Amino acid sequence: MAVDSLSRKRIRVYADTSVFGGCYDDEFSVDSRKLFDEIVEGKFLLVISETTLLELGDAPPRVREVLTQLPLDSLEMIEISEEILALRDAYLDAEVLGGSSIRDATHVAAGSVADVDMIVSWNFKHIVHFDKIHGFHAVNLLKGYRMVEIYSPKEVVRHEEETL
Repeated sequence: MAVDSLSRKRIRVYADTSVFGGCYDDEFSVDSRKLFDEIVEGKFLLVISETTLLELGDAPPRVREVLTQLPLDSLEMIEISEEILALRDAYLDAEVLGGSSIRDATHVAAGSVADVDMIVSWNFKHIVHFDKIHGFHAVNLLKGYRMVEIYSPKEVVRHEEETL
């Protein structure tokens, strides 16, 4: 593979629903919108799952529009499979998350099974928290998956003051 094609490879980023809603939250809007801008620019390939679509179905119209305004070639859809459900259940069995956080566990399982480059979320209680990340990593390794990187959008997007 030539260096040029390596430099053009898009980073596959699984975003949970909090990132979409973050576009309309005073605290998170700048970084959420910047992430979606960078998706449109081709830096990232946005990976979502059926769980994301289910949750967006319950969201306000303006939050759903964040997804519908993205170009189709910037998206990858993951169907929820038995493999994803088994990994989700392993997180719950290991008590990384409780049963009330089953959708959060499904998001991380979907991203892990899809072998994304990273998962982004604003959910600091159930996903982007060092204890939870360590738990996801431990279960992934036990089940034969690699440790998936988990960040908030703020840690992923390029800020204007940054230079190459």
